[in-house]
Amino acid sequence: MKNLRRNLKDQRGFNLIELMIVIAIIALLIGVGIPAWKAMINNGNETTAVQTIQTMKTLQTSYASRHQGKFAANFDELIKSVQLDEKFKGERPVVNGYVFSMTVEEPSPTRPAFYSVNADPQVSEGVQSTGTRHFYFDSNLGTTKSTDENRPAKADDPSI
Repeated sequence: MKNLRRNLKDQRGFNLIELMIVIAIIALLIGVGIPAWKAMINNGNETTAVQTIQTMKTLQTSYASRHQGKFAANFDELIKSVQLDEKFKGERPVVNGYVFSMTVEEPSPTRPAFYSVNADPQVSEGVQSTGTRHFYFDSNLGTTKSTDENRPAKADDPSI
């Protein structure tokens, strides 16, 4: 019996304190890493939204050059005629956590055709947020506008 007790005492392994320290270190790394990961995802979604608006600007210009200065009425028309990505099908497509909307006005004798594009985060606050900035571009502007406020961006917001 003495030999059995001696063999049990000589066994190697972790004691309870060592395991608790390892678990605490892992929890600390997760606590620091998750917010940084979420911020990185949001920044990526915002960058993609701005790039998408720039792509739509180019595609609308291309469309207008082929259709006597008229802009495409919706995303589906851009998909058919100038090869906008299929993921933009529908009235208000959601792409990479951003909801895109487009408004188009036909030309009249007193004013040229006009379009505007908004990109708003699908969820703008909380743990599940997909972005915090709202973006806007229209055919009269040279730059994309943005706001950090929880509302759609508009033409008089600051440029990015």
